[in-house]
Amino acid sequence: MGWLRDETGLEKCTANHVPLTPLSFLRRAAEVFPDQLAVVYGTHRKTYAQYHERVSRLASGLVGLGVKSGDVVATLLPNLPAQAEAHFGVPACGAVLNTINTRLDPDTVAYIFDHGEAKVLLCDPQFLPLAASAIERMEGEPPIIIEVADDQAGVHSHGHYTEYEALLADGDPDFVWVMPEDEWESISLNYTSGTTGRPKGVVYHHRGAHLNAMSQVVSWRMVLHPVYLTIVPLFHCNGWCHTWMMPLLGGTLVCCRDITAPAIYNAIADEGVTHFGGAPIVLNMLVNAKDSERRDFDHVVEVFTAGAPPAPATLAAIEPMGFNITQVYGLTEVYGPATECTWRAEWEPLEGKARAAIKARQGVAMPCIEEAIAMDDDMIPIARDSETKGEIMFRGNGVMKGYLKNPRATKEAFAGGYFHSGDIAVQHPDSYLQIADRAKDIIISGGENISSVEVEGVMMGHPAVLLVAVVAKPDEKWGEVPCAFVELKDGAEVTEAELITYTREHLAGFKCPKAVVFGELPKTSTGKIQKFELRKGLRDG
Repeated sequence: MGWLRDETGLEKCTANHVPLTPLSFLRRAAEVFPDQLAVVYGTHRKTYAQYHERVSRLASGLVGLGVKSGDVVATLLPNLPAQAEAHFGVPACGAVLNTINTRLDPDTVAYIFDHGEAKVLLCDPQFLPLAASAIERMEGEPPIIIEVADDQAGVHSHGHYTEYEALLADGDPDFVWVMPEDEWESISLNYTSGTTGRPKGVVYHHRGAHLNAMSQVVSWRMVLHPVYLTIVPLFHCNGWCHTWMMPLLGGTLVCCRDITAPAIYNAIADEGVTHFGGAPIVLNMLVNAKDSERRDFDHVVEVFTAGAPPAPATLAAIEPMGFNITQVYGLTEVYGPATECTWRAEWEPLEGKARAAIKARQGVAMPCIEEAIAMDDDMIPIARDSETKGEIMFRGNGVMKGYLKNPRATKEAFAGGYFHSGDIAVQHPDSYLQIADRAKDIIISGGENISSVEVEGVMMGHPAVLLVAVVAKPDEKWGEVPCAFVELKDGAEVTEAELITYTREHLAGFKCPKAVVFGELPKTSTGKIQKFELRKGLRDG
């Protein structure tokens, strides 16, 4: 069989080598599923033929504004049809999509405009003041603003800028898409949360976007024509690549501007939503919704949850309601989900807390990831004993190109040939990973390491607790001790002493919070609790 290694006379050509890109999914869908419903938002209901045409018009319109291959087009948009169209229309003209977090402050948005060198901004009228304030702070050339009205939500155009629908009306429906010549070309630019210092610009390539989207079809056990609800913000890891994934299956993308329990239940009941992704806070929202906010539905909804390890109590409560939860884990640098808690047949008999405890694991590498492993400081794989802790590291096609204009940070992140996540985990004998904590969230009290995740998981089991975050509080004797910040359910009452006593019934004494602070917790737009704000309050207070 040695002749198979002899490549004499064999060559790479357009017949056998086409760069991988998610753009191919929508081009195919327009041919295969032209009349299938592609995008839904209230009365906005577009088929794949119409979706493809609008994307072509957008790409053409951007070129008409002077956008060239490699330029950056930014957005400040909720999860609306225009944001989905930008995921295809921007790369279809050869440009790079930069979806910006709508909850950032003007100074950070100005930095992103300058650092990414955005040529055009698609902006919802609600965020025009933010964009204007950011532009005033810019050092470089400001982007051209295209206003994207949302008449269905009563967010009308101000008339000060070119309007999105007018841009599309002037665009060419037969515009020839600019497909990548190399799948390593950049498709999007996503900025990290920047909780310390300036946010870093994470660059995605067409290959990674294609493979991540395709691999999630396998991970989610999807079949043709799913109905997907956009709860994960499309500015967060490009919505975990799910918008790129939907055309692959002829699926329907149901857009959702405001994430509320009634909006989710209505979408499930009225549109037949079969899938959505979201942080554990979304699961809590559904579990604790009032009867008047709920709707009946007769099918199982598949849910990817990530952003923080969901408490076993939350998982145990939501599954009997008609939701099947799969825990996934990832970061911006790995296109969103990169591991999954793949369910095994032998776990099926498990019930209650035992079942939820397994589902809370972050699991194994997704198909587009070659390796997801926990290693020690010397980059030696840790023992798979469910106790030894190490840092989760990745390598594979679903890893970013690197950080824009930041070679030092890129080199550090890729040290030793792996991407370093900064998350601390144990690895079980069956290879499944389970996060113990972020490296910065480990509490070291009197020389003992305390996992904030473990303490939070226990406290979430108390019937009065809606959300909890445990952080280190400076302490003269112990160096630092656990402090719990607790958000209670509506109408619920519990004292600090009662919660501490409850925790002591489940954990060693040194792991229990020494103080409990009640109130609403600060959260990001993706539902993550902002622990750095809590730590800052303890230091400053």
